[in-house]
Amino acid sequence: MTDSYLKRLLGEHEEILHTAHQHWFLLLRDAAPELALTILGAVLVTQIWTQIARTSYAALGYLVLLIPFGMVIKDYLIWANHKYVVTSHRVIQLFGVFNKNVTDSSLDKVNDVKLEQSFFGRLFGYGDIQILTASEMGINRFTRIGRPVKFKSAMLNAKQHLEHGEGKPNASGPSQQALIANLDALHAAGVLSSEEYAAKKANVTKG
Repeated sequence: MTDSYLKRLLGEHEEILHTAHQHWFLLLRDAAPELALTILGAVLVTQIWTQIARTSYAALGYLVLLIPFGMVIKDYLIWANHKYVVTSHRVIQLFGVFNKNVTDSSLDKVNDVKLEQSFFGRLFGYGDIQILTASEMGINRFTRIGRPVKFKSAMLNAKQHLEHGEGKPNASGPSQQALIANLDALHAAGVLSSEEYAAKKANVTKG
């Protein structure tokens, strides 16, 4: 689901085409110590401390466990809010839970895209993407991004569509008013008889 902050960043007629995060390995790396401490502490509190003091110390021990558990939640929020987004006009890097930091590169200024994947990166599906632009920023680097090949393809396809003036196809098709106006024109030109016009207009109205 697209977050409301990201939606507010979009310009008129700009659409989100692809969204990626850093690989979940990075989340696991950051959260593993706190998660292990939480699990170990819970076992100690349950198996040992309750044997010594049935209520008070056990309750205090569980309260202390909220500290490493809260750090796990913090790591997840940081990871989830660090996004790499390809839109129909640009590439956006967005991070920050409360304070937001946004960097974007216009697709029309992207000169080249470099993808780097190690052996393990290919094995587990992560890599680095380096975007060379004609702007003052010069180089924009996305590190340890998940599914980098798909991200690169989405960005290059969006750039090609933008350069050729091609918009994203409208899945809903022409509006009902546009179809009826087209039928009116065909009927007025004598292409459609009155019976054909009435039948086709009824189908459009139903649909």
